[in-house]
Amino acid sequence: MSLKAIATHLGLSVTTVSRALNGYDDVSQETRARVEAEAQRRGYRPNTFARRLKMGKIDAVGLVFPVLPAPLNNSVFLGMVGEISRELAQYEIDLLLIADDDLADRHSYMRQVQSRRVDALIVAHTLDNDPRLQELQRANFPFLALGRSQLSQPYAWFDFDNQAGTRQATERLIALGHQRIALLGENNSQAFITQRRDGWREALRAHHLSDAWLRLLPPTRRAGYKATLELLALPTPPTAIVTDCNSHGDGAAMALQTLGRLQGDNAVSLVVYDGLPPDSIVELDVAAVIQSTRQGVGQQIADMVRRLIAGEPLTQLQVLWQPEFFPGVTLNSPPQ
Repeated sequence: MSLKAIATHLGLSVTTVSRALNGYDDVSQETRARVEAEAQRRGYRPNTFARRLKMGKIDAVGLVFPVLPAPLNNSVFLGMVGEISRELAQYEIDLLLIADDDLADRHSYMRQVQSRRVDALIVAHTLDNDPRLQELQRANFPFLALGRSQLSQPYAWFDFDNQAGTRQATERLIALGHQRIALLGENNSQAFITQRRDGWREALRAHHLSDAWLRLLPPTRRAGYKATLELLALPTPPTAIVTDCNSHGDGAAMALQTLGRLQGDNAVSLVVYDGLPPDSIVELDVAAVIQSTRQGVGQQIADMVRRLIAGEPLTQLQVLWQPEFFPGVTLNSPPQ
């Protein structure tokens, strides 16, 4: 089915039909609606490759994520990726996953840049001083950073106020009377991890409390489980635990439940960043710092990427979302 057949049937020029289907602003809404309805009725599909060549667009976006630690093991990250892909697909933009090994001689995402296989990149799990973002700026290639970094030039970024999330959780525990508050944190230097650690420390410093119960761990349930058992075996154990990811949180919740200390008079208060994962065997409503719905995040990031590709100023593509605190049932005053 050709454009000519649609144009003949509607009494329009082939050029008008083509511009209507490609979303040009010089075609009226009424004409565009007629053309799209007729194209749909006839089952017309545009020659995507030819259209991309003509418009200089690939209609593909790459999402760069680190090989280690493996974020695809994280249900929150994976759910967000799924929503971004679904949102972009509505505009016939493909999302390509690009695993990047920072120890490799040549970064895989730069092959996509140099060969122009994508229109833009989304760079996940940024570092405070991220060489990937610096390299992309030098190459003058459009990117959206998922997390803020130290760059000399403006750039597009989307981030959650991770520091505020753990600070708020820790402040709530201190208000209940807790003075020994542990943090189970990931053992890497990604920006959102250091921000969550800084928020916990900031709240403790404001109240002249010790950070001696910090434990840096791999982001696994097992690590969270073992660290919780070890903390509670100390001569002076913490009375509350904050975790910076839900894998640690699930492990901590299972350990506390095993010891009979997730609820009751001798309970250890627990706050889990992102909440417990959907497959957790712990069925309690655990206190949590929640960033947003995956659908909302996916829509926001997909919209920013499309605006980035369209050439919107980078200073208008900088969004900071505030987390919310949900007290659940695992917030208690410390045991007397």
